[in-house]
Amino acid sequence: MHVLITGAAGGIGRVARRQLAGRYAVLRVLDRVELGPLGPGEEAVIADLADIAALEQAMAGIDCVVHLAGVAAEPESNAWPQVLAANIAGTHNVFEAARRAGVRRVVFASSHHAVGYHRRSQILTGAAVPRPDSYYGVSKVAGEALGRLYADKFGLSVVSLRIGVFRPRPLDIRHLSVWVSPRDMTELLRCSIEAPQLHYVVAYGMSANTRAIWDNREASVLGYRPVDNAEDYAAELLADGAPELEGAKPFHGGWYCAWDLGDHGLFID
Repeated sequence: MHVLITGAAGGIGRVARRQLAGRYAVLRVLDRVELGPLGPGEEAVIADLADIAALEQAMAGIDCVVHLAGVAAEPESNAWPQVLAANIAGTHNVFEAARRAGVRRVVFASSHHAVGYHRRSQILTGAAVPRPDSYYGVSKVAGEALGRLYADKFGLSVVSLRIGVFRPRPLDIRHLSVWVSPRDMTELLRCSIEAPQLHYVVAYGMSANTRAIWDNREASVLGYRPVDNAEDYAAELLADGAPELEGAKPFHGGWYCAWDLGDHGLFID
C-alpha cells in the first residue's frame, strides 16, 4: 500500500511514523514544516492545507490518506479564523484532493469534542448526534460531515476517528475514561488503513479503559483490539490527580465545556 499522512510533524503523526516505519511500500509524510530524517519507505512533502493543487499532487498514487493536520486544540483567543481555515477549509481540500487523485480511503482524525456536550451519564456510540463543545469541536463535526458527503456522493471509503486524550499516560481523573495510548492509537490507524472494504465508519480513539464512557462497537468493523488500560494508573491518579473543574464534570468534553464562558454560564439541558 501507498499511504499519505498529513500533519506528520504533529504529536500523533510523529508516533505513527515511528511505529509504522517500513510497513508500507510508500509512507508519504506531509506537513507545512520540515519533517526531519526520513525512515524506511518515507517520502516527505512540504505543503499547506490551503493549497489544494499541492495536496492533489502529494496524493498521486496514494491508496489511503490519514488526515491528522489542523489546529490541534482551540486557541485561547481569535479561535474561529484559525479553526475555519485549517480544520474546515483545509479538511475540505484534503477530501477534494483525494477525490481528484483517485484515493481509495481517507482516515479523518475527528475528536470526542464533536460530541463533548453530551452528559457522561450517557454512554456514547459512533451514532451519537453532534453536540460540539467548542469551535474546535464544530470543526470536527464539519469534518465528519464532509467525510460522509464524500463517501455517499463520490464513493470514498471514509473512517472518522473521534480521538480521546492522546498521551503517553493519563494525567488526570477524566483521562481514566477517555485515554488512548500511543501504541493503541497507532494500531487504530493501522486498522483503519488496512480494513477491508467499508463505506463510512465512525469509531472512538480510545484504549481498553475500564471506566470507558464510549461504546466502541464500530471499531470492531476495523478489527481494532486495544491492549492498554488507563486503570493501570487509577490508584495514583485518584490519590494525587488534578481535580476536575466542577463545571466540566457532567460532560464528555471535560474542560472544553467549562472554559471561556464569560458571563454566559454553562448550557444545562
